[in-house]
Amino acid sequence: MIDFFVKGGALMWPILLCSVVALGLIIAKSVQFWSVLRRLSQPQPLVFQRRPAELAPILDGIEQGLDEKKIAHIGSKQMRSLEKGLGVLSLVAVVAPLLGFTGTVTGMIQAFMVIAEHTGGRVGPSMVAGGIYEALITTACGLFVAIPTHVALHFLEDRLEAIGIRLEDLTLAGIEGRPHEV
Repeated sequence: MIDFFVKGGALMWPILLCSVVALGLIIAKSVQFWSVLRRLSQPQPLVFQRRPAELAPILDGIEQGLDEKKIAHIGSKQMRSLEKGLGVLSLVAVVAPLLGFTGTVTGMIQAFMVIAEHTGGRVGPSMVAGGIYEALITTACGLFVAIPTHVALHFLEDRLEAIGIRLEDLTLAGIEGRPHEV
């Protein structure tokens, strides 16, 4: 495995960094969103009584008699706070394959440099194989990081949307003063 990594060339390091960052964020945001949805999915009176951190500023605004526009602004701030980290995941999903393709270019340059150095002589496949090998490894690794990151990002965005809908429902119930189940 280490040999495989080394043969991928210098661009394997930023691809590895992308994979570590993506994995950490995917785990952290999955746990966070699961926890938030679990807290917000309880019966409305219980949610209002427990005042989860995501809803507390909104409930404070309702109790202070703020108008709906200001309360909506508070809700938007809460959603932006939950979104933190998803932009980095999106960036990793874009950058990882670009790093892989850059490795493809550098590997092919290396292969063609070998060919250029041996213009008078015969160039065998083994002479250019190292550059082509590097090109294929970095491309594959970049895609292996990007594809699951992109899929996870869509899953997390879906969970975030569910949180937003639940926060909106709870906010409307609080504004209307309805103590029944939403």
